[in-house]
Amino acid sequence: LRRITDASERQVIPFVKDVIQAGATVHTDGSAAYRSLKDEGYGHQRMVMLGSDTPAHISMPGVHRVAALIQRWLIGTHQGAVQPAKLDHYLDEFAFRFNRRKSSSRGMLFYRLLEQAVVTSPVTYKQVVNRQT
Repeated sequence: LRRITDASERQVIPFVKDVIQAGATVHTDGSAAYRSLKDEGYGHQRMVMLGSDTPAHISMPGVHRVAALIQRWLIGTHQGAVQPAKLDHYLDEFAFRFNRRKSSSRGMLFYRLLEQAVVTSPVTYKQVVNRQT
């Protein structure tokens, strides 16, 4: 997950290229922002929602579920006090938690965190705040 400034093709396509392997099929709504996906080496399956008899939460349940969970998590956990400059950090935390929600080794979470802390190079507060690695 990552924040983009708008839903234009100029913003969406670089994001797709960063997070989805070329050659994969991308399922999207009917937005024109995705029109060049095939030119970029992706399969593209459009599902036009406008005027459809099937509600979007039925035809694309995963997208709507994640969007609703993020919204509830930000409002509940952070009490709506989300700073736009820190949104990428919040999204990273959400993705971390979401990807581990059904982990069979949740009891190992602290051990794995400690293990990562030992093998990972130190990061300064300034690097964290400025998102430098």
